Amino acid sequence: MVLMAAAEAHAQDPRRRIIVSIPDRKVILLEDGQIKRIYPVAVGKPSTPSPSGEFTVVARISNPTWYYRGKIVGPGSANPIGTRWLGLSVPGYGIHGTSAPASIGKPSSHGCIRMRNADIEELFELVQVGDPVELLSELPADVARFLALPQDERAIVLIAAGN
Repeated sequence: MVLMAAAEAHAQDPRRRIIVSIPDRKVILLEDGQIKRIYPVAVGKPSTPSPSGEFTVVARISNPTWYYRGKIVGPGSANPIGTRWLGLSVPGYGIHGTSAPASIGKPSSHGCIRMRNADIEELFELVQVGDPVELLSELPADVARFLALPQDERAIVLIAAGN
């Protein structure tokens, strides 16, 4: 119950919201103030940190092309941004897949939020342009405690909350 109250307190959009915990390296999808999914992610490395703040999804692109300093990589297994791109309202940043799944769980990106391709493909289908996204350098205490629980205990909390 405490977790759900904390989630509701942070949900400005009553339907759907994405929260990124930069220090925990997790993406949390909230719907109607309840946690629906949690995904492990890679975040910005110290030299190129992920931004903090409140943003929105401004673009959804399947099989994106990657452009960086004169380099262009089309869709495919060599594409560093994987199979999906959720562009954020902070220019140049997004939530995307990866061609380097071993980087997940680490501070290793150029500031974007990296997900396993299967995870971003699932999230991509659940969110829309205009959905709010919070990139947080620290989480509310109740949510942080929830994320610290072992996976099987998280499942018990979510089942008890009716998810």
